[in-house]
Amino acid sequence: MARSQDTYIKREKEKKRIKQRKEKQERREERKANSQGGSLENMMAYVDENGNITDTPPDPTKKKKFSAKSIEIGIPKKEKVVIDPIRNGRVEFFNHSKGFGFIKDSETQEKHFVHINGVLEEEIEENDKVTFELERGNKGMNAVRVKKV
Repeated sequence: MARSQDTYIKREKEKKRIKQRKEKQERREERKANSQGGSLENMMAYVDENGNITDTPPDPTKKKKFSAKSIEIGIPKKEKVVIDPIRNGRVEFFNHSKGFGFIKDSETQEKHFVHINGVLEEEIEENDKVTFELERGNKGMNAVRVKKV
């Protein structure tokens, strides 16, 4: 007598597939029974003046008019601001043996590196008021052409 080609696992998989199909059909029928109809009006959502989503259309009396010319597309062009290249500051730290220090800008309160080669006239000490110009260095902005005030 020949044995059946269906094994236990195949029968169980088929039972599971039939069960899932049946559950899916039941969920579909339940959704159809509970739905209010698929009309476009039932699916519409509106945004009120506060940005909240509602199901009621906005009040036409609160409608605001805008002219197309008042809408700016893109970024407005910046006006060129000429910045004085000579800046004022105070020497926060200076090591004479190593030949470098830091100057704190009086406007932006940023600290900038200064090397002894960037000092023009006499030697500078800590807490001296100085004028300087900024130049991009390897690791950031460096103070150059430093003069004591």
